[in-house]
Amino acid sequence: MKELSSYFAEDGALAQRIAGYRPRPQQFEMAQAIADAIKGNRVLVAEAGTGTGKTFAYLVPALLSGGKVIVSTGTKTLQDQLFHRDLPAVRDALRVPVSVALLKGRANYLCHYHLERAQSDGRFATREDALHLPKIVRWAKHTSTGDKAECPDVSEDAGVWQQVTSTRDNCLGQDCPSVKECFVLAARRAAQEAEVVVVNHHLFFADVMLRDTGLAELLPACNTVIFDEAHQLPETASLFFGESISTGQLLDLARDTRNEAIAGAKDFMPLQDATRTLEKAARDLRLAFPGDNQRLGWNQLGSLKGLEPALDSLVREMDAFAALLETQAERSEGLERCWQRTSEIAERITRWRMPPGPEIVRWAEVYSQSASLNATPLHVAGLFRKQLEGTARSWIFTSATLAVGRDFRHYCEELGLDALEPPPDTAVWGSPFDYATQALLYAPEGMPDPNSPGYVDAVVEAALPAIRAAQGRTFVLCTALRAMQRIHEQLASRFEREALDFPLLMQGQGSRSELLERFRKLGNAVLVASQSFWEGVDVPGDALSLVVIDKLPFAPPDDPVLAARIEWMRSEGRNPFMDYQLPRSVINVKQGAGRLIRTERDRGVLMICDPRMIDKPYGRRVWQSLPPMARTRRSSDAVAFLETLPPPARTD
Repeated sequence: MKELSSYFAEDGALAQRIAGYRPRPQQFEMAQAIADAIKGNRVLVAEAGTGTGKTFAYLVPALLSGGKVIVSTGTKTLQDQLFHRDLPAVRDALRVPVSVALLKGRANYLCHYHLERAQSDGRFATREDALHLPKIVRWAKHTSTGDKAECPDVSEDAGVWQQVTSTRDNCLGQDCPSVKECFVLAARRAAQEAEVVVVNHHLFFADVMLRDTGLAELLPACNTVIFDEAHQLPETASLFFGESISTGQLLDLARDTRNEAIAGAKDFMPLQDATRTLEKAARDLRLAFPGDNQRLGWNQLGSLKGLEPALDSLVREMDAFAALLETQAERSEGLERCWQRTSEIAERITRWRMPPGPEIVRWAEVYSQSASLNATPLHVAGLFRKQLEGTARSWIFTSATLAVGRDFRHYCEELGLDALEPPPDTAVWGSPFDYATQALLYAPEGMPDPNSPGYVDAVVEAALPAIRAAQGRTFVLCTALRAMQRIHEQLASRFEREALDFPLLMQGQGSRSELLERFRKLGNAVLVASQSFWEGVDVPGDALSLVVIDKLPFAPPDDPVLAARIEWMRSEGRNPFMDYQLPRSVINVKQGAGRLIRTERDRGVLMICDPRMIDKPYGRRVWQSLPPMARTRRSSDAVAFLETLPPPARTD
């Protein structure tokens, strides 16, 4: 068998067959460590800086291993990119006859049964949904996968997809009249037969908890699991190891029951009437919460006078609803499934209303149109570690942001990897980029306390000279939606007053992919954004030359889950700030900073406005974890650096 190094050499298979490939020592070293972990059924936690080429570093040894491999990515976008672009390129370069499959959650696949229901029902939330349905019907006639990402005329986030795809709750399973044509089952069969299967973290954990995604049969036969963007795992694990009931789920139940009743029990009007009563009870529950966009802990919920009556009313309506459904359940598979769903949701509501135990945090999240009741485990370490123990296979965790400096303790403790025997191997490979000449870290002088009333205004005032010098081409990354909106307003006012011709975009004005496409094409835009743009966003080239971070991204201490974890860590005699809050903040800053330099040719300024990075003793841990950029406190240095960059590329 050929040496692994030969594939990564200057005249190796990757260089010969993949356009633009360049050998990087870090990439080969990482690939060798992964190959060793696969061979020895080891656990490896590996941080690979931007530009290392970590995707090829794990794909080459994975494809050469000869075993069954599951690769899990952070998002469906990365999942599609890996399956449609990176995997075929590496497989062709290596010339290995490895079969591959893509597996997503069922809500990503067109459902023949629900498409037929939507067509016959003809009721849509918006005119846009009604216009989208015929496009989906035409696409359904020739698609081989049913993957909504492949429907060219309807975006993945269009509301109509909720009506023509299935969920775990409303899937009829083997009782479905269209089971033989089911796209979900076809995708699962393909995954069973493939040697490399590409999934995402949500699907992986849904399987761990629900055994309902097709992975239940895949995992026992799997030799290697690779988690890319592994920094997202603790958050995703908390979501799936917990439990949630939302008003949206109740409204979906009412809608699905009404549609099934029209099709299978049209003569029984009390059931259709009951769906509207259930919808009212769900909306009344939302109205029991004041305000929106907030998280409320168990103690705060106890002070809401309208919550208990709203829950009592909802439980009564659920009981009556279940009783009616039971009388009609035998008339169709759909009605029987709605009856089962009603019982399951009622049980979850009952569990949520019980006083919380020491290991579970009960809380609510309130949005503008909906609310959810959540039960989240205080720790996921023990639950996650059980997935790794007892089976001889290798587990690879990789991301550009896992360590604080070179220390992996925080990450390993969160997932229970620190208690494995033998302990996991860990390694850091720095970026091959020349950050000392490509980038400048700018921490402006004279910034006020981040909690002071005038802080947002000070951020705008400090950022404006740099934005002018960059000629737009800026991301302003904010830690809070309110700050994002205020900064956007301020910049709009200043651009108009100073006649600065920089297109100003803000998160929420379109989907993330649409905003990114506009940003790239405009060439001189300023985008003000919050959490969803801190990671997984790639703008190589001259369109992005300045990244401004308003504050160090500490989670608000009154967040109910964080508050409970802080209290528990204090009871254990630990320092929650140094052991938990700061490491998470450092990893998030590294993610935001990673938006700036994406290729060997990129140049730009990273501006972190928060004075705590300089003034507080712990600030050193933040900037020491960032790439080795030149540093300055002076605005004139940042402006001078930006003024040396070539002018924006005009696309108009």
